[in-house]
Amino acid sequence: MIDYIKGKIAELTPTSATIETGGIGYLVHISLTTYSALENKESAQIYVYEAIREDAHLLFGFFTKEEREMFLLLISVSGIGANTARMILSSLSISELQQHIAQDNVTAIKSIKGIGLKTAQRVIIDLKDKIGRVNGEAKIAGTESYSSVKQEAAQALMMLGFQQAAISKALEKIFAGSPSLTIEQAIKQALKLL
Repeated sequence: MIDYIKGKIAELTPTSATIETGGIGYLVHISLTTYSALENKESAQIYVYEAIREDAHLLFGFFTKEEREMFLLLISVSGIGANTARMILSSLSISELQQHIAQDNVTAIKSIKGIGLKTAQRVIIDLKDKIGRVNGEAKIAGTESYSSVKQEAAQALMMLGFQQAAISKALEKIFAGSPSLTIEQAIKQALKLL
């Protein structure tokens, strides 16, 4: 999996950026938050999520790792795909979204284009436990300690043919109980659950 792309911003629109590196231009789909951060810059480092489907290989880009982590949490919710997650991140800042989830504010999440009542409720139910408040500032629970191990384990499981939603749920369950697992241990335990 590609972690990030660093290079010259060849083209920038509110929904996409073309990052040129090594003579290749990578089209990366971005949120309005990332667009605002990239405006008036000549070069950038974009954190990437690679969505591989039967009909396309798409890159979704984020200016910060926190935004990418929130994107990954959103797409783990049943009924939310990559484009819907991008719409949510374009409509609300990470801290606003975390606050709405923590306060069970269904109305605020439902007000985002493309999000209905049931989906808004699912976002709150599925993500409330994964988002905590640390030092008065909203943070994604456990992000720093296990996110790279979790990402590598998820990538390995996807290569084995498992679905991303199932992988995310299995890894969340595993890391909730044992946050200091190695990649190998996480994969072995996930295989028992999948």
